[in-house]
Amino acid sequence: MMVRVLNRYVGWDFLKSFLLTVAVLTFVMYIGTVVKAIDYMTRGVSGLLIMRIFAIQIPFTLTFVIPMSVLTTVLLHFGRLSADGEITAMKASGISLWQIASPVLLIAALLSGLCLYINSEVAPASHYARRQLTHDLGDEDPLALLSEGTFVDDFPGVKIYCGKKDGHRIEDLIFIKFDDEAAAAEFELKAKVGIATYDATNRTMRIDLQQVRISEFDPATGAAARTLSADSYPLQLNLDSILSRHGQVRKKPSDMGFLELVMAIRNIRQVFPDIQEPHVAPMRAKMAVDATQRLALSLACLSFAMLGIPLGIQSSRRESSVGIGLALVVFFLFYMFIIVANALVDKPEWRSDLLPWIPVLGAQAGGAWLMHRRR
Repeated sequence: MMVRVLNRYVGWDFLKSFLLTVAVLTFVMYIGTVVKAIDYMTRGVSGLLIMRIFAIQIPFTLTFVIPMSVLTTVLLHFGRLSADGEITAMKASGISLWQIASPVLLIAALLSGLCLYINSEVAPASHYARRQLTHDLGDEDPLALLSEGTFVDDFPGVKIYCGKKDGHRIEDLIFIKFDDEAAAAEFELKAKVGIATYDATNRTMRIDLQQVRISEFDPATGAAARTLSADSYPLQLNLDSILSRHGQVRKKPSDMGFLELVMAIRNIRQVFPDIQEPHVAPMRAKMAVDATQRLALSLACLSFAMLGIPLGIQSSRRESSVGIGLALVVFFLFYMFIIVANALVDKPEWRSDLLPWIPVLGAQAGGAWLMHRRR
């Protein structure tokens, strides 16, 4: 009877703190989206479309917020219980650490199941819907298809980077054209300034570039073969090139459900009929990393709970700053394996798809060992 009462106390206290942490972290992660929404509003984009982008982005945000909230809440919750001497009192009453942790581990396991559903079905669907809305936004503001400070590869065969956008003015633009057969860069174009105009009838965007530098590459060596300069250069982009024949945005691996992604790995040439042979192995590796990443992020809730309980007890601190700092360190180490796995997709022989499992299994094994030592 006493164990049941304590489990209810520990479980409900954890659940309330977890929901509060989810709300706070979601708000923090949405700050950047709010800034972007304000930028859209100043350009005259409809408020309804902006609100739809906000809503669609929630599942993708939750894939990171839920595991992070579990880790933060576990560290703070058990750190407070240990600092107040409640853990010691429970163990002195004959209650084992596993019994104390059981309600939190059960909640974490249920949250892992919820994350598995979100990562497998909801988040990919919302990601695809967001890309479709971005296309709709491109009808109102074509420059919205270009993101500041990052390369955009939605246009087949090219990558585009812009440092800053201000109305129809683009600064520090980089345009790279790739050879379809060799997947090597044909030429690179850099411009200090560009002025964009949109032809809604033909769905094309023209960018009149100024202070242009063009580098042509040798297809055999990949080295720069010739460099040209020009005061001005017209660049035209066909926006229909990112659409399928039926007017829908083409699906990327990140837009596919889990089963759909697995089938695409097995039948890659059927899903991507235009893929060149040199791209087959890297694309298959990229999709395999995407699949294991979804599973790893889902199981992270249980792994973080297993590891966070003994770490929280060992810290024995009331201060929230200590728990939050420790959570950030653990989450960074966890996510670093995912970053490395994505960086190694061009080397499929290295089996980078196995890397996301290292922190998951390591956290569970380490957490079980630490709890066994403190039992």
